[in-house]
Amino acid sequence: MKVVLAGYGTRGDVEPFAAVGRELLRRGHDVCMAVAPEMVGFVELAGLAAVPFGPESLAAVRNRMIEDAASAVVDEKEYLSRAMEEWGTTLTALANGADLLITGRIEQGLAANVAEYYGIPQAALHFFPGAHSRLSGWAGDTTEEAEDAQRRALGLPDATGRSTRSLEIQAYDALCFPELAAEWADGDGWRPFVGALTLELPTDADDAALSWITAGTPPIYFGFGSNVYLAHPAHTVAMIGAACTQLGDRALICSGASDLTDIPHADHVKIVGAVNHSAIFPACRAVVHHGGAGTTAAALRVGIATLVLFSVLLEDQPIWAAVVKQLGVGFGRSFLESTLKTLVADLRHVLAPHCLTRAREAAAQMTKPAESLASAVDLLEDTVRHAHFG
Repeated sequence: MKVVLAGYGTRGDVEPFAAVGRELLRRGHDVCMAVAPEMVGFVELAGLAAVPFGPESLAAVRNRMIEDAASAVVDEKEYLSRAMEEWGTTLTALANGADLLITGRIEQGLAANVAEYYGIPQAALHFFPGAHSRLSGWAGDTTEEAEDAQRRALGLPDATGRSTRSLEIQAYDALCFPELAAEWADGDGWRPFVGALTLELPTDADDAALSWITAGTPPIYFGFGSNVYLAHPAHTVAMIGAACTQLGDRALICSGASDLTDIPHADHVKIVGAVNHSAIFPACRAVVHHGGAGTTAAALRVGIATLVLFSVLLEDQPIWAAVVKQLGVGFGRSFLESTLKTLVADLRHVLAPHCLTRAREAAAQMTKPAESLASAVDLLEDTVRHAHFG
């Protein structure tokens, strides 16, 4: 079958789609991915064909604005409106002759229109529970306007409602949201939990990071991801170094979207680029990160205590911080509210024996990566079979 996957955003948003795409390709299907322009190279390195999907991600734009004070302020509503128009055009072109169209949350309404136009099934990958609801505020208004305009352009009748019953794969573990899992268990299975979807690809920094780790005591890992931007990187690195000095620990800092190349740091601090979490996390004493769905799942899967320093600009990161706290495996705090004093106190909390014990207990209940991927792709194949044969 021919499958089109479209996922907009940074690496954390795109990697689950790439993981699914690779497994579909391995099973003999024709796969094409559409991703933000800056992510095309990443997808191609994973062995998949990829095309640009709209303008560069809004996260990349925000990051550039912080790095370059001369950058113009972006009207995010206008940016989203333009992006959705481009997404709709790309989805319509790619889905011609396809058997299945898979997108994320924000593109889901556009995909529903295209799927209706071609008479094919659609599915979605969701990375946190808010994914089952409509966007709110100006973002929700913008998406509905774009979806309605697309329906008119495709010659479809006016939409009578916004709810759909297409497959919405919950790419995270039911363990993290037990009440929601219990509520949805009474449904007809259109929102199944499969666990996090990841490529677990090795990186160029893995060997150097592991060599440094094994040369001393297990460090505390600090990672900032693609959606947490360091307006004052030197201050942040210095604060991490000072906190670890007080605790008698070493720090491994993964720079993420921020350029920390020329930042001075103490001898007990190591700065690296992107690393393979599944290879590095087990060798660390604790993990401090931004609260992305994939990074949170990686820490939970290896049974390591976690401190989430989240961005208040993104709705998913505070959710994952709350999950970490609810499970008893760590703590969460806004990144902007963190100080040397709070960082030391928070690290002492997550390094306490009860957090470490609970982290190991939670890990035993997490879905394994291969199992998550197999379940997701089985569901997608079944969706196409059901559409073709009833």
